[in-house]
Amino acid sequence: MAFEPPPRLLRALGETPGGADTDDWLRGLPDRADEAVAGLGLTVERVQVPGGRSSLVLLVRRADGTPAVLKLVPPRSRPAGERAALAHWGGLGAVRLLDADAVPDGVLLLERLQRDVSVRSLPEAKSMLEAAGTLRRLWVAPPAGHRFETVAERTERQAEAMRACADPDVTPLVDAALAARAELLADAPEERLLHGTFRQSKVLAAERVPWLAVGPDPVVGECAFDLARLVRDRVEDLIATPSGAAVTRRRVKRLAESLDVEQERLRGWTLFRAVESGVRALRVGRDQDAELLLEFAGWL
Repeated sequence: MAFEPPPRLLRALGETPGGADTDDWLRGLPDRADEAVAGLGLTVERVQVPGGRSSLVLLVRRADGTPAVLKLVPPRSRPAGERAALAHWGGLGAVRLLDADAVPDGVLLLERLQRDVSVRSLPEAKSMLEAAGTLRRLWVAPPAGHRFETVAERTERQAEAMRACADPDVTPLVDAALAARAELLADAPEERLLHGTFRQSKVLAAERVPWLAVGPDPVVGECAFDLARLVRDRVEDLIATPSGAAVTRRRVKRLAESLDVEQERLRGWTLFRAVESGVRALRVGRDQDAELLLEFAGWL
């Protein structure tokens, strides 16, 4: 069976090139998938389409017939970090890692969730409640001697790219976002292991518990950074609503209160992350996404 990457994955990799490592990964992907399937004694059902933006996902069955997911991740998506985070969570709040010792680098074998059912399928108030509850379970102390990237390190890389933005219309928002980051890092609270890219679509229906998180890009830092991405979920609906700005401010307040996060810190990280995503969208030519994100950031 040919394990070709879905178009969605190819587009995402093309927007943020990873250089020779990513090119090599794509060229070797069919062979790597074959080797992983054979080595783990799996039977492939199908390639998940449209799949993710950072991995090839195969729906498989293990030798005993148990359904599972085989995920092949390029180097630029830090598969070692994802594996380490999932192992540390041990299935609490997140998808369970399977056969960790037998799986080669860059490959993850995971329990099968209902990939077509995320909390986004619920009414907005309920989806926010379930997503927030899932996120809370992930906020644990990082393992001793961990090698996860920190929020300060990740956002410094992002800040460098933001400073390079030459659009004068965006400069005031970039300046505000960078100032918020500097202030937040100067007085950061206790660090926790964070999901890193948490949003409603990253929370899938499961059998052993109602909802579990998938697809982390783990980072260590304060909880408000993780929660900030959730604030702008369904941003297209917020922008389309005449009261979108007021709804956003209420959302910041409610999420901060429900998860014991300081409201101003959540507002600051929400601003930074929205502007960073907007600038990145501009850089790769996704102008409509950039417009939505930057308008949202202006409300903060």
